[in-house]
Amino acid sequence: MYEELAKILRESDNIVFFGGAGVSTESKIPDFRSEEGLYNAQQSYGMSPEQIISHSFFMRDTDTFFDYYKNNMIYQQAKPNDAHLALAKLEEMGKLKAVVTQNIDGLHQAAGSRVVYELHGSVLRNYCMDCGTSYDLDYVMDSANCKGWIPKCSRCGGTVKPDVVLYEESLDDSQITGAVDAISSADVLIIGGTSLVVYPAAGFVNYFRGRKLVLINKSTTAFDGKADLVINDSIGKVFREAMAAL
Repeated sequence: MYEELAKILRESDNIVFFGGAGVSTESKIPDFRSEEGLYNAQQSYGMSPEQIISHSFFMRDTDTFFDYYKNNMIYQQAKPNDAHLALAKLEEMGKLKAVVTQNIDGLHQAAGSRVVYELHGSVLRNYCMDCGTSYDLDYVMDSANCKGWIPKCSRCGGTVKPDVVLYEESLDDSQITGAVDAISSADVLIIGGTSLVVYPAAGFVNYFRGRKLVLINKSTTAFDGKADLVINDSIGKVFREAMAAL
């Protein structure tokens, strides 16, 4: 199966990768939607992760939001894994045209990928809700810049909000347009590390009209029957083996 994927990679120079939480979990970033993530949120906060990282909860109880956010969604020591590195290499080779990701950790860019559409935003970008001043992640995590858990703007004192798409918020139009354009014009679409159950992002797959659809995920997905190649294995291992065969 690795040889088959290597053959697909070898024969195309118009590949798009669409990835989910499974790409980041191999860099030791837990999926907050997992059973463990759900259990931890219920035990510590008495709510589900989806409730805590919603727009309405952010506005209603910003301090608790940031308590959860900083302790459960920020992993500053995480490094790109073999999947991130392989995708960056494929872009460098002129084969991969874009990465479309549901992750918010910035690891694709850290690996060297340049064309990345971040459907759910990035923890690396933050902004003051009042004056728009931009801040990096270090500023948000430094308690000296916070009132309680809440990061405050050094210019106007407003609340600094992560540039991530919370539940109840809309996706960014520019990211949607870029992702749809890339997927709809791709010759090969590789979907990895996602069970394709989170919408609207999962619906982007329906825009693909290309030659080969590849699915790499540890568990089955509703799209397996539509794929030309399905690999149920670690995405890092799959890319490592395929790149070696390439």
